[in-house]
Amino acid sequence: MLNVVKCSAAYDGVPALVDVSFNIKEGEIVTLIGSNGTGKSTIARLVSGLIRATSGTMEFCGRRIEKLPAHEIVKLGLVHVPEGRHVFGKLNVKENLLLGAYTENDEAEIRRRLDLVYRLFPILKERMYQKSWSMSGGQQQMLALGRGLMSNPKLLVLDEPSLGLMPVLCDELFAAIKKINEEGITVMLIEQRVLEALELCDRGYVIQNGRIVMEGTGSELIESDTVKKAYLGM
Repeated sequence: MLNVVKCSAAYDGVPALVDVSFNIKEGEIVTLIGSNGTGKSTIARLVSGLIRATSGTMEFCGRRIEKLPAHEIVKLGLVHVPEGRHVFGKLNVKENLLLGAYTENDEAEIRRRLDLVYRLFPILKERMYQKSWSMSGGQQQMLALGRGLMSNPKLLVLDEPSLGLMPVLCDELFAAIKKINEEGITVMLIEQRVLEALELCDRGYVIQNGRIVMEGTGSELIESDTVKKAYLGM
């Protein structure tokens, strides 16, 4: 579904990614793990068109995307839910969700997407007219995920969705991601909660200093001595 080949990126001339290559197959959950500042979020911004690669190629569902603008990439079905939730606080839940369907004019299709979001996140249906600024952090994260789903993604890129959430809410979040995947949506998960992410994913990649240094199934990476020492405190 997504094939990234030898992509590099920089901020103001300072390298952020160096010859990064990875792939995601349809139906998978693939996680990217690494410490702060290693380039995880840069990869999310790269594949979603928010920054340009300085070299390399990216192909999504058979189409080259490295030169496409972000809104065209969304239309193809690659949707990025950024770190930090970024809900529109003065708008209510339903208004936030409808903004996620800005590319769709068919009212029946919009209702279908809303029904899916409300089925996955019943709390959003209960609070559809509540201003999003007044919601808890966990509820706002559910809203951010729901808004991403309203764009009808084939691939959903989630950047640090558990950031700032209490452990019990993190459990709910990871369960929700599993349900999203079971709906047929491929997921690219960028996470600092390494054990939970690796237990959830089909495959994973480890990023250090802007380079991918290791890959494997979730269970293989959990059993890796390198991952245990660097990320699992074992």
